[in-house]
Amino acid sequence: MADVSAPEIKDAYDAVRNDKDPKTWLLLDYAGDRSDKLVLTATGEGDLEELKSNLKDTNASFAYLRVKYANDVESTREKFIIITWIGKDVRVLRKAKLSVHAADVKRVLSVSSLEVPANSLDDLAEEPIVVRLRKAGGASYDRA
Repeated sequence: MADVSAPEIKDAYDAVRNDKDPKTWLLLDYAGDRSDKLVLTATGEGDLEELKSNLKDTNASFAYLRVKYANDVESTREKFIIITWIGKDVRVLRKAKLSVHAADVKRVLSVSSLEVPANSLDDLAEEPIVVRLRKAGGASYDRA
């Protein structure tokens, strides 16, 4: 079981969800190599590229991101995604625990439209994520 009880995690989540707050993402990392406690390591006001610059190959992380996209020139949508990041240098035992810990994280980061697993920055290309969000949202004007 992951410890996601730090109050700053809930505060950062509330800030990302709040339309009046400029924060658009948060990043959770483990407090140590053998710890199951997650801590808030970064927040930001930028986009997916800014968040990606904070991901490390040595870390297993969870991120929560507000994604803004347009279906056409008249409509803009904002959806929230959870990213489960497993860097290429993460230990096998940590990788094994991550799927169990994801359920604990989702109890705190409870509102999301999409979960995105990633072990490389290529897995976090924006366009495929937006396509998946459009399909999940039920109002897809794409033929794909």
